Amino acid sequence: MGRRAARCAAWLAATLLGCGAAWAQVDINHATEAELDGIRGIGPATTRRILQERERQPFKDWADLVARVRGVGRASAASFSAQGFTVNGLPYAPAPAASSAAPGG
Repeated sequence: MGRRAARCAAWLAATLLGCGAAWAQVDINHATEAELDGIRGIGPATTRRILQERERQPFKDWADLVARVRGVGRASAASFSAQGFTVNGLPYAPAPAASSAAPGG
């Protein structure tokens, strides 16, 4: 029974460590090619574009990433952020919608 408990504890520890790694936050300005390839919704071409733009200049924020990388929009940015990716340590936060009410009225 002691061996079984030890194996069970080892399995549980490995599982919990694996889960923590899966949800670890990775900054897109420091992510490796392999880490970028691991993002759901990013293919090799988008990974290359991110790396090329980042090499020119690190991304200031999510808006900068969306503006500079073809194929990455607000929905993609939200998805990447939900998967644990950040830009300069910050998760994606969409800009507030502009008010449609007329001023002064």
